[in-house]
Amino acid sequence: MDVRSIVDVAPEVEHNGTVPVWWLVRPQEMKEITDGGYLELVNEFEVAGGGAVYPHTHPTHEFYYVTSGRGIMTIEGDEAEIAQGDLVHIPPDAVHSLKPVSDNASIHCFCFAVGVKGAGPIDYTTHE
Repeated sequence: MDVRSIVDVAPEVEHNGTVPVWWLVRPQEMKEITDGGYLELVNEFEVAGGGAVYPHTHPTHEFYYVTSGRGIMTIEGDEAEIAQGDLVHIPPDAVHSLKPVSDNASIHCFCFAVGVKGAGPIDYTTHE
C-alpha cells in the first residue's frame, strides 16, 4: 500500500525561497503510470464516525489526502491506519474502502483521481 506522510518528509524551500514544500509525489514521479490519463475528479469528502466508504473499484489512479481525523484504509485486502497529512495512492481497479478508527469521530479527505486512457464513463453512485 502506498501511503506517504508529511511526517516522514522534510520540507524543501521552493518558489524562489518563499515557501516550504513537502514533496509527497515528486515532479514526473508518476508520469509513466498515468501517461495518457486525464483529471477525472477533484473533491472533498467526510466519513462520519461509524460510517464507511464501502469496498468498490474504478479505472482511475485515486489519491486521498487526509485533512483531519484517522481511518483504516483497505486496498486489495491490505489495511493501514491513515491520519492527517497522509497521501494514499489507490491504483486503477483496486478494491478499496475506508472507515474511521472510531464510531465517535470522522475522517475528512481531499480526493483527486486520474482516469485511465481509454476508460469509459464511471458511475460513482454504485458499488462494484
